[in-house]
Amino acid sequence: MSRSPIVFYDIAQAPPVEKTCCSPNPWKTRLALNFKAVPYTTTWVALPDIAQVRTGLHIPACRKFQDGTDFFTLPIIQDPATSALLGDSFDIAIYLQQTYPDAGAGDLFPPHPTALDFAPPAQADAIMVPLSACRGGPEFAAYARFNARVDAVFSLHVQLTVQEFPLDPATAEATKAEFVRRAAGAGVRSWDDFTLAGEARESTLASFRDALGGLAALLLRDTAGPFLFGARPSYADMIVGAWLRMMCVTLPKGEWRDLRGWHEGAFGRLHDALEVYAEVKK
Repeated sequence: MSRSPIVFYDIAQAPPVEKTCCSPNPWKTRLALNFKAVPYTTTWVALPDIAQVRTGLHIPACRKFQDGTDFFTLPIIQDPATSALLGDSFDIAIYLQQTYPDAGAGDLFPPHPTALDFAPPAQADAIMVPLSACRGGPEFAAYARFNARVDAVFSLHVQLTVQEFPLDPATAEATKAEFVRRAAGAGVRSWDDFTLAGEARESTLASFRDALGGLAALLLRDTAGPFLFGARPSYADMIVGAWLRMMCVTLPKGEWRDLRGWHEGAFGRLHDALEVYAEVKK
């Protein structure tokens, strides 16, 4: 184990950042770091500064918009024990497992590949910023496929989270402009274009609930639950749990309460069970 802690870069939202951090991919890394009990510290980066931080660390963008331009985002980890510097949440999880295989609660990737299969959403190809391709080898392929499908389900309904997103007042206007720029290909021209209210919001919530059905069926399959493999958590649970962390911060309280109860309460139980790995460390 490293004597010097890993440096984990996460996206800063409104203060206090420990309460408002809600970006799903950094949350995947935080949950994995805590699961592995690897010492680390958190460096908070304002969203408008992410590209500068990545380029300053000589880490290229790991994702691209559909038009081929770079999408600079977090997380990043820097491990003084090995000089490793990684900037993709899935790559980070593989690194933690391979570098610290016996640390913490054990294996992040137990071999249950068929237990992670569910149908991708019909509009998965419409995701504006697809996840990067899995670079971890065939033993991680089922987890990578699961990661992409979970990302698609939540990303297709992410507009639900925008209106109550915890913007930092110090960078709010620049962050809004960046969100608008990212969504320009979908016809967004101003922050107000993200507004989702009334019947349109109810319809999107219903679509979201239905889209989560296949994933919920996996969570409900093993009655020993609440995890995908019953009583044993894995990185697959953290993939889902990271998105739930976003939803619990950004959805109106009533909608978050409803989501927790959808599909026999599968997502509420998973969220609560992962709380033990959800400490936000400074």
